[in-house]
Amino acid sequence: MSDTPASAAPGAVVRKTLLLNCPRDHAFHLFTQNMGRWWPETHHVGDVPFRDILIEPHAGGRWYEVNVKNEEGLWGHVLAWEPPRRVVLSWHLDATFKFNPDLARASELDIRFHALPENKVRVELEHRHIERHGEGYEKLREMLDGGWIGVLGEFVKYADPAASAVPANAAAEGAA
Repeated sequence: MSDTPASAAPGAVVRKTLLLNCPRDHAFHLFTQNMGRWWPETHHVGDVPFRDILIEPHAGGRWYEVNVKNEEGLWGHVLAWEPPRRVVLSWHLDATFKFNPDLARASELDIRFHALPENKVRVELEHRHIERHGEGYEKLREMLDGGWIGVLGEFVKYADPAASAVPANAAAEGAA
């Protein structure tokens, strides 16, 4: 993405790009309002599986899971809400996937949805400021780089069941 903050440490960013056969509005809605339906059930906070994952649809809203015991586990907050174009979330989960409430220690997810001809959409995910998690952030960055491939692969299957593409690093053809 061209407007990555200059303060991001080199090598502390993960970028993934998807191409989906669906309208941008639809992809944005599925990503932000149906996360619990496509997010891998093995990826949850705490020892109890999630029942749903929710993003409150406004800046300042919470990003959290509700587990099968009806307990909430906070993942982060909505930093920007610009449907159907963009959502930015704070990621407060450290290398052990434990929540840290300190915003200064949180990385950011910037997810952009670009409308393309023929009802297609390019989704760009940038997970940046991973260095804010402190010592060991390089290992966390590695884990996230591989982890986002699997997580976004589930989103692709949910949003575009006919797709065969797997998420890739940014620099996709036609990237803006």
